Amino acid sequence: MRKTSLPILMLLVLLSPLAIDIYLPSMPVMATEFSVSNSDIQSTLVLFLFSMGVGQILIGPLVDRFGRKPVALFGVVLYGLSSLLAAIAYEFNVLLLARVLQGLAACSTSIVAFSAVRDCFTSKESSKIYSYLNGAICVIPALAPSLGGLLAMQFGWRSNFIFMTLFAAVMLLVVVFRFSETKPEDTISHGKLYNLQRFWPVLKEPHFLFYAISCMSAMAAILCYVSYSPVWLIGHLGVSELGFSALFGFNALLNIIACFIAPMVSKRLGNHLTVKLAFSLFISTALWVELLQTQTATQFIAPEYAFMLPMILLCVGFALLLGPATSMALTAFGNRAGTATALLGFIQMSGAALICGLIQQTSLPAPDAIAIVSFIAPLGLLLIMQQQKLSHWHQVR
Repeated sequence: MRKTSLPILMLLVLLSPLAIDIYLPSMPVMATEFSVSNSDIQSTLVLFLFSMGVGQILIGPLVDRFGRKPVALFGVVLYGLSSLLAAIAYEFNVLLLARVLQGLAACSTSIVAFSAVRDCFTSKESSKIYSYLNGAICVIPALAPSLGGLLAMQFGWRSNFIFMTLFAAVMLLVVVFRFSETKPEDTISHGKLYNLQRFWPVLKEPHFLFYAISCMSAMAAILCYVSYSPVWLIGHLGVSELGFSALFGFNALLNIIACFIAPMVSKRLGNHLTVKLAFSLFISTALWVELLQTQTATQFIAPEYAFMLPMILLCVGFALLLGPATSMALTAFGNRAGTATALLGFIQMSGAALICGLIQQTSLPAPDAIAIVSFIAPLGLLLIMQQQKLSHWHQVR
């Protein structure tokens, strides 16, 4: 086993947010070109995240069986080929297939990166490395939409996927020549590759389910925000692609700041109270987004700001919730950390994709759709946390 460098790990985790954020400004144009509805084009995001969630279960065991580097190579090659497929797609079903494959590819490189951290660094070092990786993931939403908007204005929306193809080609060279195998020699890699029985001890723990559902509800709200924003701001309100990039990027920058502040908040308040605060911010998002859509409010504030300002609360709530909720979900599984982490990722991503996909099948406008997803589950979960008789759900023993 050899150590690998932080810059390589950061590059590996960038494939996922890049595939989500770079083509957001082009979504309305893509819907027109493919002659599909807004909900159809939004499904390209939903399917990507769903595929990433399923990939947690499918790819995770392969990393231990075949090693980190082979799976990283597989992920990078698949990412490049699926990006190229999306770039040349003239049938919408082909684009959807490309997005599913992209999700599996991005999941592969992410799992390799986070596994390599566990392989190469001590527990104390790992905490800092994870923070750097999450910071890198958070930076992309602030930058990628602007890059994607500029590329689309000059060369059309397909250039976004060409860019991802070229990025994958560079990453292939990096992985081949600079990434070393990090799998420990004592890794258990024999036996049945997929065994659903190993998930049962995790699933039967109520606090794991509670916090997994908490992460899922937060991810669903964020996914609704990301998928609805382009079609609402550009398609409905007439904001330019660069204007959208500026608004979305500003919120993303605030999210980066919130991600750095979140550990200090949870350290001061504790995980349990921080999760309650996050749920309160989600509920506040729903109330404010509905309030600012009223006729009275629109006389004093531009519609694009009326939509985006409440999303600041949503982003801050997401940043506050994800760390403590993940920690509370996994804290009892020291001897099953890999299994619990894979299952948490599956529930969080695939569950959020299903929720968002269902809400997109309605005729609700973007503000109402986001408000519903931000309100119902967080309110129910917050009420459970207020019940002492249900403490075995939200208080970790």
